[in-house]
Amino acid sequence: MRGYKIFSGSANPKFAADTAKYLSTKIGAAKLTKFSDGEVCVQITESVRGRDVFVIQPTCAPTNDNLMELLVMVDALKRSSSNSINAVIPYFGYARQDRKAAPRVPISAKLVADMLECAGVTRVITIDLHAAQIQGFFNIPVDNLFGSILFVDYIRNLKLENAIIASPDIGGVARARSYANKLGYDLVIVDKKREKANQSEVMNIIGEVEGKNVILVDDMVDTAGTLIKAAAALKKKGALSVIASCTHGVLSGPAFKRLDDEALDGLVISDTIPLKQKHKKITVLSAADIVGETIRRIYNNESINDIFAV
Repeated sequence: MRGYKIFSGSANPKFAADTAKYLSTKIGAAKLTKFSDGEVCVQITESVRGRDVFVIQPTCAPTNDNLMELLVMVDALKRSSSNSINAVIPYFGYARQDRKAAPRVPISAKLVADMLECAGVTRVITIDLHAAQIQGFFNIPVDNLFGSILFVDYIRNLKLENAIIASPDIGGVARARSYANKLGYDLVIVDKKREKANQSEVMNIIGEVEGKNVILVDDMVDTAGTLIKAAAALKKKGALSVIASCTHGVLSGPAFKRLDDEALDGLVISDTIPLKQKHKKITVLSAADIVGETIRRIYNNESINDIFAV
């Protein structure tokens, strides 16, 4: 057997350690340092010749540093004669810039895809890309695991009466419908629009939520502004409770302060991004076992489709 090895960047070492634990292996030896001016320096301190290598590194904040560290690690592994280099990027940064939404703006997600391929990545494994079409930016295999694998059982075990799934915007309807189908719940949509520049968004609810316990489903929560406004709009329409299920807890800026708002009753996230601080409303579920099982199946040339069947 050619063998495989797991390496970790500095973005989320606990997630990498938990993944390695699932696989009954250990993290490969690597020395990650920086020069005095901030340049990344990487040395792989064990042989990887002929091995299939999996590098676990979400490109969360500080995004640029973590992305550059990943690229430098991949280059080091390529020059060390690895058989294949699989970039495990639980949270894929720059995914929100996936199209030309305005004149003279970049498509940064495509740029990152090109950089990863140029560095030597032969496969990408990620969870809940912000835009599914980013898979098409790559000319290598991309396994985009669904967050629903992690959250559906949790939601089902809450045993909420009169539960209903809500999408926080039109773009997230496909994801929310997937949850609704798996759980056997109905679906509503929060339609938001900004009538004038620099004015608050107006929320309209498509569907009936009066007397319902609502689960808001999204791929990420960043500043939590839209999330709280959506929760408030749902409560105004008669929702009994609002819980949010978001795969990636970016939680930047005023996010933690906004979570204190009474409109939102709870937030469930995964550990793809390290949690900056604890909050009474936040529950964290681990995605390490799902990623570990995906790695095992890829290495053994087994289908990973069964993982999606929740």
